[in-house]
Amino acid sequence: MGSPSLVWFRDDLRLTDHPALRAALDRGEPIIGLYVLDDESDGVRPLGGAAKWWLHHSLASLAERLGERGSTLVLRRGRASDVVPAVVDETGAGAVFWNRRYGGAEREIDRGIKERLRDDDVTVASFAANLLFEPWTVRTGADKPYGVYSPFRRAVEKMPAPRAPLPEARKIPGPSSRPDSDDLDAWALLPTTPDWAGGLRETWEPGEPAALARLREFLDDDLGDYAFSRDAFAGGATSNLSPRLRWGEISPYQIWHATLEHRGSGKHAESATGFLSEIIWREFAWHVLFHSPDLATVNWRRQYDDFPWPRLNHAHLEKWQRGETGIAVVDAGMKQLWHTGVMHNRVRMVTASFLTKNLLIDWRLGEQWFWDCLVDADAASNPFNWQWVAGSGADAAPYFRVFNPETQREKFDPHDEYVRRWAPEHLDGGAPEPMVDLKQTRQRALDAYDRVRHGG
Repeated sequence: MGSPSLVWFRDDLRLTDHPALRAALDRGEPIIGLYVLDDESDGVRPLGGAAKWWLHHSLASLAERLGERGSTLVLRRGRASDVVPAVVDETGAGAVFWNRRYGGAEREIDRGIKERLRDDDVTVASFAANLLFEPWTVRTGADKPYGVYSPFRRAVEKMPAPRAPLPEARKIPGPSSRPDSDDLDAWALLPTTPDWAGGLRETWEPGEPAALARLREFLDDDLGDYAFSRDAFAGGATSNLSPRLRWGEISPYQIWHATLEHRGSGKHAESATGFLSEIIWREFAWHVLFHSPDLATVNWRRQYDDFPWPRLNHAHLEKWQRGETGIAVVDAGMKQLWHTGVMHNRVRMVTASFLTKNLLIDWRLGEQWFWDCLVDADAASNPFNWQWVAGSGADAAPYFRVFNPETQREKFDPHDEYVRRWAPEHLDGGAPEPMVDLKQTRQRALDAYDRVRHGG
């Protein structure tokens, strides 16, 4: 028996359309799966609480599926730059395969590991698996990265079509003896004191099988209505695939091609086009992060460094976090977030606009709260979308766009279905008084943004 192959799983917790796993299978030697929980390396952002909950269950699912097919998943915690070479030494692995990551710190870590292992005559290869288009391949005519979505979308639509998904790995030869592995429960990813994850358990079933089932359900039952009802706060036409993509339980290639197969004509075609545009928006966010690795902490538009944020009002921030603002849609959204780990996309924009513009609280504080509460928080989309709403980001909403929560409620929750589900106190007289006047605070925000635009 030759030297085993090590497949390093990261944000790709699946067995279908997994190029790194396919390369290991093609090598023809025993395969060891590895997952490294790295919350120690410089620049790697520690996971939020909801993300940890999802990771625990997704890893449990992946380990079970690998075991059913003959292999194993080794869990280790620590700096990846130390852990991966150590596992190679312990197992005598002759090859290491992984799918690429795109954050700045992660790329540096991967580059260092690749160089170290190759110096030791270990075969190392990385693959494109989690984005449809590699960030360095989409450039403007001036050979610069795109900063506006529409021309970015037109550019990728002219590129070669995304490759077809790879088939599921149904038989994976494992090593003769299982390497030492951490116990998943010992990582303490699940909340216990208190256990606040009841709503997450009610809402989600992490893992690749559930991801594939949801994609089929969405395409069969909901796609036709997507273009016409996705903005309805209480509507059921949203895909609910965002956490599946974030954890790589399903790939964008699978979603892309399955959607095209269901495209059809009429409203299905229009809905498919709208849905795929959201996949391209996700790509755009990751491309922006690739070129601006500090997206979660630094204004993409640097002129916003001079924005006159007032001294933080901690009471206002806490009321926003708890959904006790007195504004119905904002309160409903924040309570949905806490219970389910997600929030309707348009409500995310409303709640973010309320924080940054009506309350004049720095977008970074809202981004941090979402990072901790969202099961689908990823390093690109979360800060990218917060900066978009705040006006400081790529292709940002105009500074004067302040989402009026009451207008949004009238348009997208006209029968109060969403508010009744998540903030019924606003319908029975038990809600607190609005914490701010929407009209006055909108004007205050516009005045502040004008000072930035005109240099003081």
